[in-house]
Amino acid sequence: MASETTIRPYDPARDLAPISAIWFAASLAAHPFLGVERLREHRLLVERDYLPRAETWVACRRDAPVGFISLFDTFVGGLFTAPAHQGRGIGRALIGHALRLKRVLELDVYTANAQAMGFYAALGFTEHSRRPEDDEGLPFENARMVLRPHSAQETEGPVNGA
Repeated sequence: MASETTIRPYDPARDLAPISAIWFAASLAAHPFLGVERLREHRLLVERDYLPRAETWVACRRDAPVGFISLFDTFVGGLFTAPAHQGRGIGRALIGHALRLKRVLELDVYTANAQAMGFYAALGFTEHSRRPEDDEGLPFENARMVLRPHSAQETEGPVNGA
């Protein structure tokens, strides 16, 4: 249940290793088309460049990190849940938390990741645009999705509906 989940600010000293491990495991499961070597390279970028610059929130169960969301203003740079904890409302709770903070959220998602596309659509994200290449110019289609709540009830919806 989402009620077992707490969300707290990222603390590099205690969270870098578990968050990096969550990112890598979830990325291997969700993005196998990118290849293990590319994901290993990206893991270093996540640790060295992205996490220090992002506003990151960590979802915990029994004080152990099980997921996180990284924000660049209203842009969701990453939302990842440990594979063993997926389907338990953690991603939904993190999106709800971010939406309460920012009021509008945008993100890019690989269209080949059907599970993520469905997850975001179920939360009310709508597709704004597509591009045929990823940020590195490789032929992996991305969709830009936006979540704009129409009322305060919708802002709370993702957390309460977990």
